[in-house]
Amino acid sequence: MNRFFLSALAVGVSFTASVSADDNVRTVQTKLKDGGFYLGEVDGAYSSELAAALTRYQIRNGLPITGQLDVDTSKALGAKPAVTTTASDSSRISETWRQLRKSDQKFLTKMDAGQNRSVAADRSGAQVPSAQSSSAVTPANIKSEGAAVHSPPPDRSTAAPRPAQPVNSPATSLSTERLRDYIGAFVLAGLDPHVGAEVDFFADRVQYYNDGIVDREKIRRDLQRYDAQWPERHFWFAGDIRVEPQTNNRLRVTFPLHFELRNGAKHSSGKIDKSLLVEVTGEDLQIVAVNESKAQ
Repeated sequence: MNRFFLSALAVGVSFTASVSADDNVRTVQTKLKDGGFYLGEVDGAYSSELAAALTRYQIRNGLPITGQLDVDTSKALGAKPAVTTTASDSSRISETWRQLRKSDQKFLTKMDAGQNRSVAADRSGAQVPSAQSSSAVTPANIKSEGAAVHSPPPDRSTAAPRPAQPVNSPATSLSTERLRDYIGAFVLAGLDPHVGAEVDFFADRVQYYNDGIVDREKIRRDLQRYDAQWPERHFWFAGDIRVEPQTNNRLRVTFPLHFELRNGAKHSSGKIDKSLLVEVTGEDLQIVAVNESKAQ
């Protein structure tokens, strides 16, 4: 067997694998597009836009949040897992959470349109798919059964009745889909190979668990310690987010999160209620307080 034949054979095998991979990605793009998660071209390209769509699908279907076409997600979509290199995975995670963090108006408009159809159908008694569940965060539709979170108690000497929340304030104009994307981006940033990427979500000064008010550098060091303790981490949503308006530009967002942590033979898993106090800053959001408690 001569060198030319071996070279041609290798090229042929590579081309066949590439076509197969493209077809697999096209299948995924088509299914995500049909579900309203992907708005790009069905071109077989594994882009950051597709990775963001995969993350949205994972968030809303209780799958491990990876931003990748992993085993669990590919099985749910009836496709094959994507074969990618470690370098491309690392780069894509950063691109994906940054894209999710931005307000994707095309996606949010599509989900909001679905919510409007849902409201109309509810009034007429028709059945509506539960996937179209976006709604504006207003006092009328906020769940009151928020889970208990170990937040610092208010100063009783200065506490006063909370004024009525304006419906058209910057915070209450946010949709639940926008908040889901933001939370998903925050969770995915915790898996970024660049340890401490979540710091970008925090304000300069933060009420940080039971540590009191800390700065971002303190948070970065804590995240580095956490990464060293649990280098292998998996997270997925375990239910709906719960939203409580706080002030004119702040919301407390609580959501159940399953976790699975490993470090060699060490293992830890369970479910927590994570609580974020987020503040609207222009077109972005920033976290000004974070806490968590063991879910019941």
